[in-house]
Amino acid sequence: MLVFMVEQDSYNASKIVVLEGAQGIRKRPGMYIGSTGASGVLHLLFEVIDNAVDESAAGFCNNITIRLTQDTDGDIAEVSDDGRGIPVDIMEKYNKSALEVIMTTIHKGAKFNNDVYKVSGGLHGVGLTVVNALSEYTEVMVKKNGHAYKQGFSKGLATGGVEVIGNTTENGTTIKFKPDKEIFSTLTFDSALLKDRLRYTSFLNPGLKIVLTDDRFSAHEEETFLSNEGIKDFIKFINKDSNVITSIIHSKKQEGSTIIEFALQYTDSYDEKTEPFVNNIKTGEGGTHLTGFHAAVTRSILNYIDKNRLNKGQMHIMGEDTREGLTAVLSILMQNPEFEGQTKEKLGNIHIKSLVEGQVYQYLSRYLEEHPSDAKALATKVLSATNARESARRAREMARKKSIFDSAVLPGKLADCILDDPEKTELFIVEGQSAGGSSKQGRDKNIQAILPLRGKILNVEKASLDKIFDNAEIKTMITAFGTGINETFNSDNIRYKKIIIMTDADVDGSHIRTLLLTFFYRFMKRIIEQGYVYAAVPPLYKITKGKLVYYCYSDRELEAKRQELGKLDGLQRYKGLGEMNEDQLWETTMNPENRKLKKITIADAQRTEELFRVLMGTEVLPRRKFLHEHADQVQSLDV
Repeated sequence: MLVFMVEQDSYNASKIVVLEGAQGIRKRPGMYIGSTGASGVLHLLFEVIDNAVDESAAGFCNNITIRLTQDTDGDIAEVSDDGRGIPVDIMEKYNKSALEVIMTTIHKGAKFNNDVYKVSGGLHGVGLTVVNALSEYTEVMVKKNGHAYKQGFSKGLATGGVEVIGNTTENGTTIKFKPDKEIFSTLTFDSALLKDRLRYTSFLNPGLKIVLTDDRFSAHEEETFLSNEGIKDFIKFINKDSNVITSIIHSKKQEGSTIIEFALQYTDSYDEKTEPFVNNIKTGEGGTHLTGFHAAVTRSILNYIDKNRLNKGQMHIMGEDTREGLTAVLSILMQNPEFEGQTKEKLGNIHIKSLVEGQVYQYLSRYLEEHPSDAKALATKVLSATNARESARRAREMARKKSIFDSAVLPGKLADCILDDPEKTELFIVEGQSAGGSSKQGRDKNIQAILPLRGKILNVEKASLDKIFDNAEIKTMITAFGTGINETFNSDNIRYKKIIIMTDADVDGSHIRTLLLTFFYRFMKRIIEQGYVYAAVPPLYKITKGKLVYYCYSDRELEAKRQELGKLDGLQRYKGLGEMNEDQLWETTMNPENRKLKKITIADAQRTEELFRVLMGTEVLPRRKFLHEHADQVQSLDV
């Protein structure tokens, strides 16, 4: 037994460290923004945008402009609104301007009571303080009371006082900031995710005009986001490439101080796409409002089917059956929402469940009675989903009897590792028998397992369940992972917490990777959400200069090496992993010390689902349209 001897009275007041304001935020940034990677940088921008949106929700802002620029070592963001402008008068208690207090002090602001903002997404009083604390510099300009004011900040502290820089008849706030390279591993704002955020923000705030200007990368791009019909436009956008089977059902009603709005429509797809929001904030993990919404949808549809005696086979209809093909947007505006964590992913207010359930149930029940064609189409869809689920269950049971899903015996083609700790072990899914052999020889047998695949796996987006469960490669992966599948899936049983897809750097390799990700997304989405799935990055080129060997992973790297080394003695373009021997494969692609891995994430589930459906689904026209629209974006293509 080990005993650590500690001086009895060494733990005293002198050991207590107090981190105030920006110090605490910079010490533990993840507590406030979730990550110091790309999502954290974007979170700073969202905090500023959300404040402008709150001004719009309060009725004082009609226009928001976001401008992205960059300097030599990172991106810079500037957000302007035509709201009331942050107060600049002196707060006597602090002997500072309200602007400085807001920018440098946590847990302060006008959102702790309901006098200034009836509803708000920013309730913790830390948003702008966090932006300031985690930025190399922040500049704020306020137009208010006939004057234009300016104040500068750096890393959480004011660099000077409020200055009057001119006169104006306008009102509003402009905040310009640059994320701090001492905090973040990347200083680039993801424009695709930003556009998604601005798009749904415009849907949730009809009439609000948002203009994004991007002057980075030696180019000028401008896009305007403006919606007239609000969340009904949102539904149309989500379903633009889908076959709809009902009209858009929409309701907006106020219950006390809470406004509950929803819109829904059913398509002939098999997946649910529900987007829940609270005070314009996307609650990706749902919460009490989404629970109430789901309960109401299920109850109203079941009552309609029972009342009209449509369930002839007396099948057991489940909630998931009533949501198959559902596209919905649920928007709640309320006072004092209780979010779980600063990143506001989940709503916790208990009373909201019954409010939402009551309103949605009442409206949807009446709608089904008054619109028989929509009601009949919806009932048919639900009963078909129930029948398909029962058929799938029977298919799985038969597949299990014939397969090794539940077997403790691992598949023969799997070269397992010695350790059995999933925190330390990793599984390489390798394209081709040749590369599989090399990777087995070159791996670290203690922690690295190898599963070679023969050819391309089944496209699960098009195949029936019985074919999916009868596919040898899919059965092998399920058994190797140890998690089960669909309703039997349990990520606690996973055998490797790094599942690395290792395919050739060509079109076929990309296709195999996409097929694998489609399977994971549809049947094991949790392993992606939990960050267990990666893509290996093999080199494209091997170059030699004298006795030295270099590997380049892109054409840009190759060109840089040419510039650095001059004339090369040897250049090899790898067409596949099988061209590398075990030492080269280990050195370039498998060695944890110097390999390159890309973590596969689901940053936006709706956008991801749409891409999988368009690119891998059965409908040809949406895929042809997508390829036509994006053909000019292809940078390189192996033939």
